[in-house]
Amino acid sequence: MELPKDFISKYQRLLATEAEEFLAAFDGPVEKGFRLNPLKENYQAVAYSLAKKAPHVKTGYYGEVSGRSLDHQAGYVYSQDLSAMYVAEVADAKPGEWILDLCAAPGGKSTQLVEAMANQGLLVANEINKKRAAILAENLERSGASNYIVLNESPQNLAKNWGPIFDKIVVDAPCSGEGMFRKDHQATSYWDKDYPAECAKRQKEILKSALELLKPGGKLIYSTCTFAPEEDEQIVAWLLAEYPDLRVLPIKQYPGMDQGRPDWADGNPDLEKTIRLFPHHFKGEGHFVALLEKVGQAVPKKVSKKKGKAKDNLSLEQLELWQAFSQELVGTDLFASADLKLVGDYLYYSPKTWPRLANLRYLRPGLLLGVFKKKRFEPSYTLALALKPSQVKRVLAVSESEWENYVKGNVLTTISSQQNGWYLLTCQQKGFAFGKKVNQQIKNFFPKALRFY
Repeated sequence: MELPKDFISKYQRLLATEAEEFLAAFDGPVEKGFRLNPLKENYQAVAYSLAKKAPHVKTGYYGEVSGRSLDHQAGYVYSQDLSAMYVAEVADAKPGEWILDLCAAPGGKSTQLVEAMANQGLLVANEINKKRAAILAENLERSGASNYIVLNESPQNLAKNWGPIFDKIVVDAPCSGEGMFRKDHQATSYWDKDYPAECAKRQKEILKSALELLKPGGKLIYSTCTFAPEEDEQIVAWLLAEYPDLRVLPIKQYPGMDQGRPDWADGNPDLEKTIRLFPHHFKGEGHFVALLEKVGQAVPKKVSKKKGKAKDNLSLEQLELWQAFSQELVGTDLFASADLKLVGDYLYYSPKTWPRLANLRYLRPGLLLGVFKKKRFEPSYTLALALKPSQVKRVLAVSESEWENYVKGNVLTTISSQQNGWYLLTCQQKGFAFGKKVNQQIKNFFPKALRFY
């Protein structure tokens, strides 16, 4: 591929004798990777080979997956660059934590974080670009998680509304994208020698807000997909100079990973604790990762309690419709009524203990459960992916060819003698959508925007 001349000369200067090998790597093959989703039942039962394990990620593997496969549609696998996977691994998300993914689209890191949280705690996934935020929401829905919010906000507005409430914040910052040149040759078209410095200014503004949102004792995970020192070591050096309560923590270094370069910043030896992923050393695209801790005593979260507005609360009729559906489907109430939120006619699982969303733009205030229509409740595709088949009483198993037919938007025929009503549809014991049985037909409720045409 043809790299910008200024890019070549920059890294010839920075990498010296190593530059030739580094630059040659941009013409090398792109190594594909994917992750498994431990939120799913029997999550290792996938059609893809698990022979080549990625050693640096607990759920990561080498290999390529198809977005039109059952395993992908049902949320069992997620295609992701092998380097990008390491960011959420460094974050080491734990059940019960409150975590903010501040620049989250398209959702690779968010899904990896939320999958590690086992539906305990809260992930807030934010994306300032509305179209990209919609893609983020779609990917989180496929994960089957129930403990997340999707926002479409500026970091500054989040800091203004919430303050320091998060245990961990991931900032995978918008950057000059040098690490993507091999994977996406078009990425070179908007690069120039001044672009990294421009990106660094934006990154500093984002990080200022991030630190206002991070609790004392909390951890900041900063990453980019660029090689530029202006956006990597020099940003961490700036953080340490501007915020005396921050310290760099060491990151486990696997074969093929490189230490950060203090000589590319202010010489602070702590910068060696950061990680660089170069394409001529590591089987993945270019990446940089830093782990910092905000020194101080952790304090309990202080968030204004949600006051349920009349429009947020279900009517008695709506509550009864939801409870009847839950009882019919699983034999119990799926969620406590106190944790239900109504937005228009749409019903969400959104616990009162979560932070308030007043004055904030959101796409998902919680798990979308369904919608009320003319004295009936219609469950969501999102809820179908969040349910485990083993917890559901009303399940209809279909063949792979029937699955293919259904995700194209077609009605299925059935000779089943089961009662009419809603069923979780499964293929190979994997829940993939709801269907409504009406006599000998399964009416199609697969989202039109996601159908395989």
